[in-house]
Amino acid sequence: MTAPILLTGITGFIAKRIALDLLEAGHAVRGSLRSAGRQEEVRAALAAHVSDAAALDRLSFVTLDLADDAGWAEALSGAAALVHTASPFPMVQPKNEDDIIRPAVDGTLRALRAAQGAGVTRVIVTSSVVAIEATDKPQGAAYTEADWSELDHPLSSPYYKSKTLAERAAWDFVAEHPEMQLTTINPTLVLGQPLDANYGTSLQLIERVLSGSDPMLPNIGFGVVDVADVSAAHVAALDRPETAGRRFIACGTSATMPEIAKYLKAKYPDKKIATGVAPKLLLRILSLFDASIKTVMPGLGRIPHYDTSAAEQDLGITFVPWETAVDRASAAVIAKA
Repeated sequence: MTAPILLTGITGFIAKRIALDLLEAGHAVRGSLRSAGRQEEVRAALAAHVSDAAALDRLSFVTLDLADDAGWAEALSGAAALVHTASPFPMVQPKNEDDIIRPAVDGTLRALRAAQGAGVTRVIVTSSVVAIEATDKPQGAAYTEADWSELDHPLSSPYYKSKTLAERAAWDFVAEHPEMQLTTINPTLVLGQPLDANYGTSLQLIERVLSGSDPMLPNIGFGVVDVADVSAAHVAALDRPETAGRRFIACGTSATMPEIAKYLKAKYPDKKIATGVAPKLLLRILSLFDASIKTVMPGLGRIPHYDTSAAEQDLGITFVPWETAVDRASAAVIAKA
């Protein structure tokens, strides 16, 4: 059997898809989870999608925790590469930003140190565009991989800081250990079709819009990328050693929340989906009492755009537009309801 790839956080929305694509490409996958009890969930999700059931013979599991050294050396022993997707993703911003920053930074460094100690030099890390976009650009200019988020920027919430500092720590680590070959994938908002109904908070935005729980929506914009394209970028980077030392933005196209709501309303006319735009003054008032609203205020009226030419040219990815990712995500949310 080929040497396995250690895939951290295999229960995650993105990681499950990466596991599937790695298995389909002939790789062996050693997936890490915090609870051994979720092994069968992952195996069943993959079994429903693999083209050959024998591929599951190349799937194994280890139990790891981002906050604990136990098991990391053994998990990376004999591995061909590390694909590190595991990172804390809070439903609400913590009162103490270190509650999310420290696990993200320390977990990334723990994984890299263990890889380096085991002689595993090829590493792919799932970062995010939030490590890129919290910096001012000229009107209409697209964000590129050369951009880095500024920690004191109005957009820099604790989550932004956690991803920025974790990725910075990764690049600092490999600078000190030049034998390490790191590539980061920086996706925008990831939607698309999950492999099973256990997708956690990943499709929360689509769930919220479809529920009609909000009478109006904030006029905030973001890039959207399909999970299948994010996974394809990870696998392509892994298979192309010349991509080491580089970051790659993964994004289809950008949209606003009201645009997505109008699209879903046309697709599901029987659902009570709100499409109105919440006035900025109202949101300012509500933000005094609701921390989740306060978090989105710096992004009001903002529609960021991203230059994905590097991923298209050097990873061979053709990104689908946001409408396709929303179609796939909404179908999954409705099927689960």
